[in-house]
Amino acid sequence: MYKMKYALGSTFKYMTLFLGAFTALLPIIVVFFSSLKTNAEYGATSPLDPPQNWTYFANYTKAFVDGKMLLGFGNTIFILVISIAGATLIGSMIAYVLSRFKFRGSKLLMGAFLLATLIPSVTTQVATFRIIDALDLVNTRFAPILLYLGTDIIAVYIFLQFLDTISESLDESAMLDGASYFTIFFKIVLPLLAPAIVTVIIVKGVNVYNDFYTPFLYMPGENLQVISTALFKFKGPYGSQWEVICAAIMITIIPILVVFLALQKYIYNGFAQGSVK
Repeated sequence: MYKMKYALGSTFKYMTLFLGAFTALLPIIVVFFSSLKTNAEYGATSPLDPPQNWTYFANYTKAFVDGKMLLGFGNTIFILVISIAGATLIGSMIAYVLSRFKFRGSKLLMGAFLLATLIPSVTTQVATFRIIDALDLVNTRFAPILLYLGTDIIAVYIFLQFLDTISESLDESAMLDGASYFTIFFKIVLPLLAPAIVTVIIVKGVNVYNDFYTPFLYMPGENLQVISTALFKFKGPYGSQWEVICAAIMITIIPILVVFLALQKYIYNGFAQGSVK
């Protein structure tokens, strides 16, 4: 009886994993197949039909050259590096203050972060755009950077969980040696937050990398396109080159896939350590 239950449990487990993997990989497989098809073949075949020529890379060349994806990668990296570095530093400093200092209004401040996450972003877009326009940042790369620098509650929460595992005695020992709060934070606490920093960088970096709305709204200039807006070049009122768009999607997937595979252990360790006090 026990062996039968164990066998049924194992079967259910692997069927669930297989179903999850299939659901996650199916869209990527469809996009990959479509990226290797000609325009006529794309319209005449099913999305799940494999391409007739597995070495047809003309769509990739057209997407990269005509879509100016090299320019998009450059702008994306510029925005990504500054935004993530600033947001990570600000988030870790906020978490350090909330964790180490007990002051009037600290709970109110944490509640304000939670409240901000409940407000639909679409309801504040008009006011946000007017502020960015008043700062004369529209159609510049610093408009999305300024918006991405806003620290979200998820980053603060991750840092708070890690700070709870760092003993306050380290701060007290450093203060006895004459260290200031800035010295304690940058030379003692921040290096110990490395797993949390990597986790926040990856989580927020993926969101910034995939964001389409913010660059499309605030950077309409031809030379200010990012990876996400570069895909929009192949969609028009008289038709869309879906096979080229699929090739461009595959090009955009490759960098983030490589980064994820290289840093996946930090993601899992970061969430696992951050969830246990």
